[in-house]
Amino acid sequence: MNPLESKLSAELEALKSRGLLRQRRIHCETLIDFAGNDYLGLAAVNAGGQSDNKTPVGSGASPLVSGYSTQHQELERALCQRTGHEAALLFCSGFSANQALMTSLFNAQDRVLADKLVHASIIDGLRQSGSDFRRFRHNDLASARTLAVKQSPLALITESVFSMDGDCAPLTELKALCDQHNAWLIVDDAHGFGVPKGAQADCNSKLADVQLVTFGKALGCQGAALLGSQLFVDYMVATCRHYIYSTSLSPQAAVTALTALKKTDEPQLGNKLADNIASFTRLAAELSLPLMASSTPIQPLLVGDNHRVLELAELLKQSGFLVGAIRPPTVPAGSARLRITLSAHHTDEQISALTATLSRLINPLNRA
Repeated sequence: MNPLESKLSAELEALKSRGLLRQRRIHCETLIDFAGNDYLGLAAVNAGGQSDNKTPVGSGASPLVSGYSTQHQELERALCQRTGHEAALLFCSGFSANQALMTSLFNAQDRVLADKLVHASIIDGLRQSGSDFRRFRHNDLASARTLAVKQSPLALITESVFSMDGDCAPLTELKALCDQHNAWLIVDDAHGFGVPKGAQADCNSKLADVQLVTFGKALGCQGAALLGSQLFVDYMVATCRHYIYSTSLSPQAAVTALTALKKTDEPQLGNKLADNIASFTRLAAELSLPLMASSTPIQPLLVGDNHRVLELAELLKQSGFLVGAIRPPTVPAGSARLRITLSAHHTDEQISALTATLSRLINPLNRA
């Protein structure tokens, strides 16, 4: 058992000995609920506007009161089956899940390492935790090794696919580093989960001790989950303030996420997305568009100047394309960019039209 597992086990035992251990129970739907906060009785109204016995829109309360349903449990089980983790717990967003994770696991006595470009929710959570956290250079194994030797961290945190650059973390190597230092590898898999990665391995229980997945990206719906060992989930259920004091994810949202999860098994969607990525990058190269290196659906086009990137985004909108204009502090100063994201629903004609428009806007020689 590594130091972080020892810490969690000891704290759980302490809570149990004081009669303060919180545990989830499936809410029995035959009971008349006097525990939840469904003040106007609207949680039972389904998407069609009829109050009946179908999946409710609202969960009514926090997971530890009456807001943990069979729909939630089924989704958690499916996520565990997909990733190989022992247990899971659901949140309403990836941001809240990351903050909950950092503030629950770590305190001022703990040392943590994180990639320089991890999501703001991780940075905010680590700051709130009071932990001694250091950031290694982005995807730089040598930098991570140096800090690991100096810090003896409880955990190292990274993303699988980085949301603004579209590049992938060296998860296998980072896991080996963590094993060497008896630390957990925590992976924010928000932009990697459900997306075909080619030669890049899917994040799973063999690579991540804790894995965050979100449902608002590849699954196209709402919510998030933390996955890990049963010990980890038991600890989060018992101590995580975000989980204890927030109304749980809508049961209808859980059903939607489960349906979407099953659809990611359909190879045609992944194949079409992979084809669209290949087509876009090929056309961009032919047109000499200044793309950053990425083999994922996130295709950043480096612009540099903040005003210019806003101008380009507006011109693209006038041409019928919605493209994100990303500026500091979301990205480093001087690296403002257009963040182009590809989907399996894009057609070849749409991709061709976008790259041609980008070429015309960026290269003056092509405007004639």
